[in-house]
Amino acid sequence: MPKSPLTDLVVRNLPVPPVGQETYWDANLPGFGCRVSQGGQKTFVVMFGPRTARRRRIVGKYPLQSLKEARDLARKAQAEITLGIAFEPKIKPGATTFDVALERFLEETRQRARPRTVADYARLLMRHFPFGRRPVGDITKQDLQYRLSKLNSVPSERKHADTAIRIFFNWAYREELVDKNPTDRVPRSTKNPARERVLSDSELVEVYRKARGHSWPFGPIVRLCILTGQRRGEIGALQWNWIDLSEGLIAFPAEHVKNGRAHSIPIGPLTNSLIEQLPHIDEYVFSGRNHNNRIFNGWARSKREFDKTLEGVGHYTLHDLRRTFSTLHAKIGTPIHITERLLNHASGTISGVAAIYNRHTYLEEMRVAVDKFESSLDQLSS
Repeated sequence: MPKSPLTDLVVRNLPVPPVGQETYWDANLPGFGCRVSQGGQKTFVVMFGPRTARRRRIVGKYPLQSLKEARDLARKAQAEITLGIAFEPKIKPGATTFDVALERFLEETRQRARPRTVADYARLLMRHFPFGRRPVGDITKQDLQYRLSKLNSVPSERKHADTAIRIFFNWAYREELVDKNPTDRVPRSTKNPARERVLSDSELVEVYRKARGHSWPFGPIVRLCILTGQRRGEIGALQWNWIDLSEGLIAFPAEHVKNGRAHSIPIGPLTNSLIEQLPHIDEYVFSGRNHNNRIFNGWARSKREFDKTLEGVGHYTLHDLRRTFSTLHAKIGTPIHITERLLNHASGTISGVAAIYNRHTYLEEMRVAVDKFESSLDQLSS
C-alpha cells in the first residue's frame, strides 16, 4: 500500500476492505500505520526489527486513541525497542462492549453465511450469554463456564451454545477486541449421543390432536413438522413464496436448508387445508414477535407451554417428530428411497454416481406416499 501522510481526516475516512485487512502506512513516521479490517475496525500499529525479521505491535485502537496519541506511542515503542526495553502498549483491548462486538460479529457473518446460520448464532449468543454492555475483554473463562453450566440439563443446546461462543471469541481475538481468548481453557461440551427416540402411535396422536387446538404460531408449526417431516428450522423459516397450493408443493431454497440442497416436497390435503387457514401477515408464514417480518424464534418457551397440555407423552424434541415421520412411513410400506427424498437426506440408498445421473425426482411416488401417510395419520387421530 503506498505511503501518504496520515491525518485525522484521512484516518476517519480510510476505506474498508471487502475482505481481510488492509494497512495504510504513515509517510511522516516510518513503520507506523493504521490497519483497517473488513468489519471497519481501525487499529494503529508499529513495525520494528530488521527487514528480514520484521515484527508488528498494536499501539492503539481508533477512536479510543487519537492519531496523535497513537503516533506518540509508536515513537515511544520504537525508542524503547531500540534500547532493548520491552514495550507494553497502554491500551484496553476489552473496551468494546459485548453487545457492540456481537452486532459487528453478526453483521460480518451475514456476508458469508446462510441466514439460518446467522439466526442460530444470534439466538444462542443473545439468550445464553447476556453480557450486554460489559467489556468483551473482561469476560473470563469462569463467566463462560457458569453460563454453560446452566445448560447441563439440555446437552444438545449446551453443545450448540458452546460452539457459538467459541466461534464468536475466535473472531473477537482475530479482530483484536480481546487480548486473549477465554474459550481456550474452557472444556469442550461432550458430543451428543445419537438419539433414537420415536413417539409411539398414542404419543403421536396426542401431540397431533393438541397441536390442532393450540394457538398460532406454535400449534401449526408442530402440525407441519408432523405432516411433512421437515426440520423445525425449515418449517419455522417457511415463506409464502415457497408454497404453491395450486400445484401442491413446497420448495425450500438451498440457502435455507441444512444440507445446502434445494428441496421440493408434495403436500397432501391435510397439509394444504392447514396452510390455507393460516393468517397471511408478511413474507414469513410464521412471523416473529410483534409480526416484525422476522422468522419465528420462540422455540423453547413455546414448546414448554405446549408440552404442559400433553398427557401420557414422555420427553421428546421436535426433531423426534422427524424420526417418527420416517418410522410411520416404514410402517405403511413407503420405500426407503422415497422416504429419504421426502426428508432430503444427503446420503442414503441413492448416492454417489447414481445420485448424479439419476434425474428422476420421484415426485409422483412421493405424492402417493404423502397421501397414504396423511390418510394413516388421520385414521390414527380420528
